[in-house]
Amino acid sequence: MKNLNITNRTKVNRLPKRAAYDTETIYNILDETFICQVGFKIDGQVYIIPTAFGRKDDHIFIHGSKNSRMLNSIKKGEDVCISVTLADGLVLARSAFHHSINYRSVIIFSIGKENIEPDKKTEALKIILEHIIPGRWNDIRKPNQKELNATSVFSFKIDEASAKIRSGSIIDDKEDLDLNVWAGVLPLEVVPKEPVKDEGLNKSILLPEYIINYKRKKGKNVD
Repeated sequence: MKNLNITNRTKVNRLPKRAAYDTETIYNILDETFICQVGFKIDGQVYIIPTAFGRKDDHIFIHGSKNSRMLNSIKKGEDVCISVTLADGLVLARSAFHHSINYRSVIIFSIGKENIEPDKKTEALKIILEHIIPGRWNDIRKPNQKELNATSVFSFKIDEASAKIRSGSIIDDKEDLDLNVWAGVLPLEVVPKEPVKDEGLNKSILLPEYIINYKRKKGKNVD
């Protein structure tokens, strides 16, 4: 574990006690989800696009079509802002003002590096898929050259980033404690449901163990 340097862009100014700058906390949050929001600018207009990602060591990877407006913008070498948020619970106070959400979030500032070589591009696609559903890569047909040619892959180093976390119970005003209102936390969690097989699936193909036992890795700081 190491602490990242705090910059003007990553410093948490409001409720700084909720901030974390260590890589263990940041990586734990990133590893529990697989959707990020990518903020970028084209001709002065700011866009935010959700996309799947994968992490390996101190880099995250995203991919998309060669014609992607977002990826073509990233290709120019401009800064992007990447964020993820996990909702851990609804904090239900006795007053409207003190309602809140328990969450863990990460924000990353970085410049994308395109993975051009076929081997590196394939490895990055493997990282993304294995981040989403570990064990899947070994079962599937790997990307062919035509598919690789149609795909852009970018990596982003995680060296300017911070996390912000809200955990725990409610914070009510003393005069509200005797109100006849239920108060507490309603925990939230992403839980997979029953798999739905493809209609054309060969009946001899069994459901893989990595699907039967699928769950997202649980990070720390979760009540």
